[in-house]
Parts: sequence; C-alpha cells; structure tokens
Amino acid sequence: MSAPAHRYRPETELVHAGAMRTQFGETSEALFLTQGFVYDSAEQCEARFKGEEPGFLYSRFSNPTVAMFERRMAIFEGAESARATATGMAAVTTALVGQLKAGDHVVAAKALFGSCRWVVEDFLPRFGVPSTLVDGRDLEQWQKAVRPNTKTFFLESPTNPTLDVVDIAAVAKIAHAAGATLVVDNVFATPIWQSPLALGADVVVYSATKHIDGQGRCLGGIILASEKFIQDNIHQFIRQTGPSMSPFNAWVLLKGLETLHLRVQRQSDTAAAVSTALANHPKITRLIYPGRADHPQADVIRRQMRGGSTLVAFEVAGGDKAGTFRFLNALKLIRITNNLGDAKSLVTHPATTTHQRLTPEARAELGISDGLVRFSAGLEHPDDVVTDLVTALEKV
Repeated sequence: MSAPAHRYRPETELVHAGAMRTQFGETSEALFLTQGFVYDSAEQCEARFKGEEPGFLYSRFSNPTVAMFERRMAIFEGAESARATATGMAAVTTALVGQLKAGDHVVAAKALFGSCRWVVEDFLPRFGVPSTLVDGRDLEQWQKAVRPNTKTFFLESPTNPTLDVVDIAAVAKIAHAAGATLVVDNVFATPIWQSPLALGADVVVYSATKHIDGQGRCLGGIILASEKFIQDNIHQFIRQTGPSMSPFNAWVLLKGLETLHLRVQRQSDTAAAVSTALANHPKITRLIYPGRADHPQADVIRRQMRGGSTLVAFEVAGGDKAGTFRFLNALKLIRITNNLGDAKSLVTHPATTTHQRLTPEARAELGISDGLVRFSAGLEHPDDVVTDLVTALEKV
C-alpha cells in the first residue's frame, strides 16, 4: 500500500500511521493470522487477481497486518511504498535480485555485513551478475568501478562493524549519472538518525529484527522505495518467490515502532557515554563512534546524520583473540551475541562471527582485527554498562 503525505511529526507517525481498524474499533492494530481470504463471488475473485479491484488475496504477498507495518514504515521513512520480508537478508537480497538480470553489474562497498557481502560477491555472480567491490569512503573508486552495464550500487552506512560512514548523497550522484540505482542498508543509523531517500538513495533496506523490533523477539525486513520501483522490481518477486513476513511478526514490529524513537535516543546516549569512558582507556587502542568529533568521517556525519548511533566499535589492546576473549568472558551484564539494536546491551566479536567467512587479508583491509569488538547499547543505566565494560577490561 502506498503512503499518504506526512501529517504529523515523526514520533506521532510511529504510533498511529497506517492503522486500519475493523468494524470492532480495536485500539491496538488487529492481528490477521490467516493464509488466505474469501470473496463474495467468483467475479470478485477474478477481479482481485487481475488487479482490477483492491483487496487482499493471499498472505504470502498481501495481508492487512503486514500492510499496516509497511504503510507505517513508508510514512515514517518518507517513501512512496514499502514491502516487508521475512528477514533483513531477505530484504537485501530481494532489493538487489529483483532489479537485476544476467549481464548486469553491481558496484558495492567492501565494508558490508558478512551475509550481504556473500550475496554480492558469491551469490549474484552465479547468475551472471558480476560485482566490483570498492572502498565506500573513496568516491573516486565508485566512479572508476562503473561499467556500461552497471545496474545498481549497494552500501551500508555506518558500516558493520567498523562504523565507517559513506557520503550517501555523493555516491547517489555517481550512481544516477551512470544510470544506476543506489540501495542503502540503513540499519546502523536507524530511520531516527538518517534518511537515505532524502539524500538521493533510490532504495532503503532494514533488518527490522534489529532496532525496529528492538527486544529480541522476531525476525523481519523491509524495502522502501518509490511506488514505481516497488511495482517494477519488488512486488512480483515477493509474490512469486515468497520471502514473506508473517502477520504475527508484522504485529510485533508495529508494537516496536511505537517506542522506536525513545529506545534509539536512550541507546545512542548510552553509546555516547561508553565512547567517552573508553576513548582514553589504556587498554583500548582504537575507538570509533559516529557521534564523536574524532570520527574519520565527522564532516560527512554532520551533513547526513541527525545523531550518532547505538553502536560503538573498539579494539582491545594487544589485538589478539585470547586477550579479547578474556575481556568478553569477563562481562557480567553485557551479553555476547551476534544481534544488535536490542533492549539489552550486547557485544560481538566480528572476526569470529559476522565476518569469519572473510579471509584474514580481507578482514585486515576492513580494519577487523582479532581485537575488534562491536558494542550495541541497550536500555540499562549507562553507568552500569560502563562499569561492566571497564571492570572486564581489567582481565586483558
């Protein structure tokens, strides 16, 4: 479903936008746990399948609860349209594959979540779609990578896990000059702090599993773009191949959106406090946080982000796995996991988890050492989080 024009401030849209009520007038959004729908007549059924009459057909590609989630996200993001998917990786893969065919070419940033890089580097070439990986921070590399058959650019900003920031507006100009689209994974910034569509991106994707749910309950993804892009590239792909979001997960995510701005603000405040506490710690050799003035792309951040991030990356002194594992294992409050954007503070060791598939040389090129830790701020009191980190560093 397409989104109407904005009428309220963002925080209000996150609570109310896109709601559809049944004849019972429920306060909370209704949960439609159904695979299919019935029709008043065979003629109505035919008209629905032909697209001549609006309505729901089958929950693989149209469901009222999922539609409410899509509409709310589209209104909040400032997109014309959206389609929800089963997972964040389903959103990334669909956003790319839906617009590609054999013979096309993709340019992508090297700094990607491990699974995203696998899709670009290993999966797409199996079907005749080669890719070129570039340093996303270097605009000249984007320009030089363009070929006559380049169809789309793909990046994430801030990047996973080193929190590099790419100049989205500048990359969008290069893509559009080449007749290509730009797909941006906006998970680490969240829609609270960054709006890629307003910066020139054609498509925004999220793993809704992260901040949008934000409480470790369910999986989900979403693709946001123009109505034309969704209709031309995404709708039929989801309808025919089925990377579908369940109505129950859509309902959970609608509840998550209601508190998204509160949670992201608190998590970002905690991340900032952690960055301040650890920046000059003797057992931290490198710290990256998009909210700090010493971030390498601070000028880009000022132009395109409204806030920092809920994540901090830092390197434990020594840079070796054994010492870093001692630190991780000494944490009491903060939990070790590969998720992020949760109500609970979490840590990940990227070299052995999210990016373990990469060669040591590829990890080194991206700045992912055995001492690198990715911290995701939760909703605990910031002082308790900082104390846990500082106490655990004594084990290094």
